[in-house]
Amino acid sequence: MARPSRRSGNLPAEATSFIGRRRELAEVRKKLSAARLVSLVGPGGVGKTRLAVRMAAELARGFRDGAWLVELADVRDPDLVSNAVLAALDLRDQAFTEPLVLLLSYLKDKELLLLVDNCEHLLGSAAQVVGAVIRDAPNVRVITTSVVPVPPLELPSGSAAESLARLGRNEAVMLFTERAAAASGTFELSGANQIAVAEVCRRLDGLPLAIELAAVRTRVLTVEQIRDRLNDRFGLLTGGGRAALPRHQTLRTTIDWSYELLTAAERALLRRLCVFAGRFTLEDVEAVCTGDDVPVAAALDLLSSLVDKSLVMKEDVDGVACHRLHETMREYSALKLREAGEEVVAGERCTDYYWSRCQQAMGEARYRLADWLEWMDLEIDNIRAVLRHCVTRRDAHRGIDLVTSVGWYWITRATTEGVRWLDELLACGPGNPEGQFWAYFLRGFLAVLKADATAARPPLERAVATARELGRPALLSQGLAMASIAENLAGDPGSARRLLDDSAVVTTGLDDFAARISLLQARAFDGFFRGDIETVKAVASDGVRLSREVGDLYSLEMMLLNAGGAALITGDLEHAKGFYAEALTIAQRIDDRVAQYVLLDELGCVAAGSGQPRLAAQLIGAAETVRTQAGASLIPILAPLIAQAEASAVAALGQSKFDAAMDAGKRLGRDEAIRLALGEPAQVSVGAPPNGVALLGKREAEVARLVAEGLSNKQIGTRLFI
Repeated sequence: MARPSRRSGNLPAEATSFIGRRRELAEVRKKLSAARLVSLVGPGGVGKTRLAVRMAAELARGFRDGAWLVELADVRDPDLVSNAVLAALDLRDQAFTEPLVLLLSYLKDKELLLLVDNCEHLLGSAAQVVGAVIRDAPNVRVITTSVVPVPPLELPSGSAAESLARLGRNEAVMLFTERAAAASGTFELSGANQIAVAEVCRRLDGLPLAIELAAVRTRVLTVEQIRDRLNDRFGLLTGGGRAALPRHQTLRTTIDWSYELLTAAERALLRRLCVFAGRFTLEDVEAVCTGDDVPVAAALDLLSSLVDKSLVMKEDVDGVACHRLHETMREYSALKLREAGEEVVAGERCTDYYWSRCQQAMGEARYRLADWLEWMDLEIDNIRAVLRHCVTRRDAHRGIDLVTSVGWYWITRATTEGVRWLDELLACGPGNPEGQFWAYFLRGFLAVLKADATAARPPLERAVATARELGRPALLSQGLAMASIAENLAGDPGSARRLLDDSAVVTTGLDDFAARISLLQARAFDGFFRGDIETVKAVASDGVRLSREVGDLYSLEMMLLNAGGAALITGDLEHAKGFYAEALTIAQRIDDRVAQYVLLDELGCVAAGSGQPRLAAQLIGAAETVRTQAGASLIPILAPLIAQAEASAVAALGQSKFDAAMDAGKRLGRDEAIRLALGEPAQVSVGAPPNGVALLGKREAEVARLVAEGLSNKQIGTRLFI
């Protein structure tokens, strides 16, 4: 599922209501001009993220390639920090390059600002990645949150003589007023309540999260009642004196107050929500967090109540209603879960839920791949946390089942990450026999995708042996076919042919789509290596037909690629263009970056052969950008075709015009390049940065929509969680 490009001009919600702090902004700008790394430190709830996002938005205009937000709050595994930065930059771990290597290669000539948010729990790994970026990318600047202390929001003066208009411009008061208006629908700052509002903000030390939690209570309490209850609570902690509490204790006390006002069912649900590492849906909550004390039928109302009280955040992701916990609230909930003695039970329920759900989807995922990948993009942080849980407890059985059941995610989204999980879980001990086969098979498949024949051979040999032991012909056929592809990659055509023949014998008479399509793919691959284009044409035709019948988009994409390659090699440009165009629409739909780059290159070859040299240069340039962003290298079979297309285009245009057209293609975003390749309108702007740089957060698209509706900053603040 491709995320839309979002530019820095439309500020995320954190920036719309975060006005002021010019002093801090000036200080950070000064520091960035003198150093390449600025770190913002402060406890949870003081507004580090808001300040950092505001600064990034203000500073982005000074960087050719914009400002980008890397969110680490949902990343629990130190080894995945590089992957998180790749995802934020819209790069893809889908080829042979290690994530950090790909990241550094991409950033080395970029001029941009990286905002790395919420590093608290990943300091060592985040420091390593940021250090490498600072070392290898001279024009990249970095702001991190957590490692110059961040002051809370500006406090009101507390003077009764302060005018209402002046008080209304105070940062803390503005936040309280906006959140109270959003909660109650009627709240306004007035002469009657201004003193109480100012006292609440001062009592809460200007901490944004604490202010928000207090403001939502205006639904049922007056500001004066809120102030009095806070003073009573804090007075107990300070012996009734006027001494101030440390800020972290102020925040904890405010959260305690909110928690204690919940019903027993609300408290139970809130503490159990911490088992989710990332976003979660109502369906997830119903499966994992309910029980006798939290009935399934009540989950929606309870979750909605927690959202209304600002204890849970709600966000829409591509039309799906999702929720998440503020990082401070997640830590608090985890503490309450331990105090309740529910930590182990809740963790096991979460593991069982994702294990069983992914196992059930395993057989059907390839036949509804686009929808399944959207679900995986939504849930991947939770699944990663469960995989880490399995590795930590050496739970090979569920871990191997889970990592293989989401294999299509590793194939299309995160090849290197998938390899790492498989290696860690296989080292934990054997899983169930069929799960063991799929682990070996998938490990070999991912190595083939990374063009690493040496790494592919051993696991595929084990997969074949395991399938023989199980007496499962359909599994054996797939293992033999993939092993044949690996041998061709390794330069051993004799072994490849023997394995291919063995696969054909085993598959004969089998009514199993996966086995049949695997054999056809191996035969097409072998045909290309041996120059037997007629065989490629025949098996690709069968493969296209079979894939259409069952709705397997990935296999259909591959078979269309094979058919297009055979047509291109034989000079049938019209048919080649048709095959490639259909494959490209599939590659865009499932966001297969490697297939996208190959198809852009192939369509560039078609354009060169069809008398469209400028288009050919643009598509080849666009393909190079997509390829490097996926960490891939040019496929050897493709290299001579690209060289021939480039030579033809240079001969037609001249070197300088060819270079200009190719450079313009390199600056196209992926969607623009695909539109151009498919004959749809696309703007080729010499000055346009690649792929809509300046990504500033998940909610920015929603803010842009609200801006387009004509809402003011204040109105936007009441419509979104700040």
